[in-house]
Amino acid sequence: MIRFFGQMVAAFAVLAAFSAMAQPVDTGHLVAELVARDATVTPGATTYVAVRQKIDKGWHTYWRNSGDSGEATKIVWTLPTGWTAGDIVWPTPQRQPTGPLMNYGYHDEVLLPVPITVPASARPGETVTIRAAVAFLVCADICVPEDAALTLTLPVADGLAQPDPKWGAAVARTLAQAPTPAGFTAAFARQGAGLALAITGDALKDADVADAYFFPFDSTVIDHAKPQAIERGPQGLTLSLTPGYAFQEGAGPKAMAGVLSLGGQAYEISAEAGALPPGASGLGPPAKLEGAALGLPLAAAFAFLGGLILNLMPCVFPILAMKAASLAGHAHDRRAAQAQGLAFLAGVLATFLALAGVLIAARAGGAAVGWGFQLQSPPVVAGLALLMLAVALNLSGVFEVGTSLQGAGSGLAGRQGLAGAFFTGTLAVVVAAPCTAPFMAPALGWALTQSAPAALAIFLALGLGFAAPFALAAFAPGLLSRLPKPGPWMGGFKTLMAFPMYGTAAWLVWVLTVQAGDTALARIFVAAVVLALAAWLLGVAQRRRAEGGKPFALAGIGAVLAIAAALAAVWPNYGARETVTADAPSAGGKASVPYQAYSPEALAAARAAGKPVFVNFTAAWCVTCQVNEKVAFETQGVADAFKATGAVYLKADWTLKDAVIAAELAKHGRAGVPLYLVYGAKGGDGVILPQILTEGLVVRALKDAQDR
Repeated sequence: MIRFFGQMVAAFAVLAAFSAMAQPVDTGHLVAELVARDATVTPGATTYVAVRQKIDKGWHTYWRNSGDSGEATKIVWTLPTGWTAGDIVWPTPQRQPTGPLMNYGYHDEVLLPVPITVPASARPGETVTIRAAVAFLVCADICVPEDAALTLTLPVADGLAQPDPKWGAAVARTLAQAPTPAGFTAAFARQGAGLALAITGDALKDADVADAYFFPFDSTVIDHAKPQAIERGPQGLTLSLTPGYAFQEGAGPKAMAGVLSLGGQAYEISAEAGALPPGASGLGPPAKLEGAALGLPLAAAFAFLGGLILNLMPCVFPILAMKAASLAGHAHDRRAAQAQGLAFLAGVLATFLALAGVLIAARAGGAAVGWGFQLQSPPVVAGLALLMLAVALNLSGVFEVGTSLQGAGSGLAGRQGLAGAFFTGTLAVVVAAPCTAPFMAPALGWALTQSAPAALAIFLALGLGFAAPFALAAFAPGLLSRLPKPGPWMGGFKTLMAFPMYGTAAWLVWVLTVQAGDTALARIFVAAVVLALAAWLLGVAQRRRAEGGKPFALAGIGAVLAIAAALAAVWPNYGARETVTADAPSAGGKASVPYQAYSPEALAAARAAGKPVFVNFTAAWCVTCQVNEKVAFETQGVADAFKATGAVYLKADWTLKDAVIAAELAKHGRAGVPLYLVYGAKGGDGVILPQILTEGLVVRALKDAQDR
């Protein structure tokens, strides 16, 4: 009878607790209440009490790291003497993109369990009331701070606690699905402008990692809004992240912790800065990436060879033809030829080192830039187009630089001629920037991960290789003697060389329209007409001066117009196009391969589908890229190969600045485009193709990818 009476008392206590728990609070945009895992609590044991949020449709609250904005839910407990509360057990959050930001949090309904430790002195048969003051930030298009004062009455009883009939299963399920440590091995390391996080462990060997995502506990370690590319390996995976503010001061953090979400499962991980664990991705550790283990001597040798080959790139032909004509004019004056060669060398080296200095400084400041970075700026492209037009007008005889019309060519051996040779070296580097020759890519990729002195040494080697043919030719009497003697032919050759420069200017205008849209044409055409008028007025002034007249007014007007044209072209108010495509689908009977815009998510989805993937890292200003488009991609054979293999074609367009593409280039040890990657249908490493492509090479790569 006494035992039965005790059971009845306990039952009434439980019913009383149910009544106490059924008191939710409507804060305005959510309903909050305290719910328990257990119907009763036992002295000396731990129970779980959760803050339940029933959130209005379209609104959300935040995780412990809210991401780019927002604020986590906070709880302040008021407990009986001897009772203690632990930390919130945070469920895996959902991603909440908001404009350009990425936040982490919850919508609809979420339970935030907290462990509550019951003291051994608690007396069975008594009931206790626990209180929680909870602060929420609830957001939709706007954010509203809301508060709730919640209470819960719990009965104390002997024996094992029984689950709460209403909320026990939900709290237990939340605890079971919460991220837990899994004994993974994790490490992170900088890779160029990016950050690689590698995780290995038995639980990852057969896991589906297609939707893997890293939620860091610290809001400053990554750029939350940037995508996270996934590379699957035999023992785990590697995520390519974009470093956050924590990496912009000093060497960055020594450790990084957070939650690795794999769709239906989530794990807490803690990574240390250092070497990446082997087997995390198909790419392997950074030391195996192309260019990563070159070392200074080999990287310098690669840079020198790349500079030599750069002379064969089509973008450099017009300038080199001009230099060849200049050397021919001094072929039979050894001292003058040598002075010309050294001045050309000085111009090349000075310009290469200047570009290198700007590039290194920009990357040190956190900018994702690489070789050819200056051509990602529409004002710079517009200014270069006008510069090429001015050079073409000069070669056409509209005006002269450094000499009069009567003595054209006669002063080139003097000081003015040396200045012209220096300028020719500068101009050669400027027009070579859109090209990347073989051997250059791994050398520059290595250089931009090293200290500034090592990087400058690589650019110096690149400049020496680029200038070597003409600088050495000037000191080779046997070669100089074979060049034609100066004569009337030089005037005609000079005029002929104007037309490649007109073509270069036109190409740069096309690049500008790709970057800034068709409206940019009006500005650049007006600036070009004004510049042409300025050049003509300067030429008239030079002719009048040669005839003994006073041309100062015309020369002044021409100078003012030239300055106005330059300012109109480079004034930085070009609007970038929302979608940039390096080239439109082919027309006029040429084959066209359908493609998708590259993103880490698109690459991961295509690889997860078991298809070969061809990724083309390109840019409108990259001459090598455009030549490859015509020679290797706009052919029927390549179009048929894509169709036959079912390969997915992704284009990563770097015409304008793109930090995601820059990070991916750096991941593969590259500092510029082109880069061609082919992934096999069965997974594994991406194969890097040569920078100069042919139709047969692409077709073979696609067929090989189908079988691997």
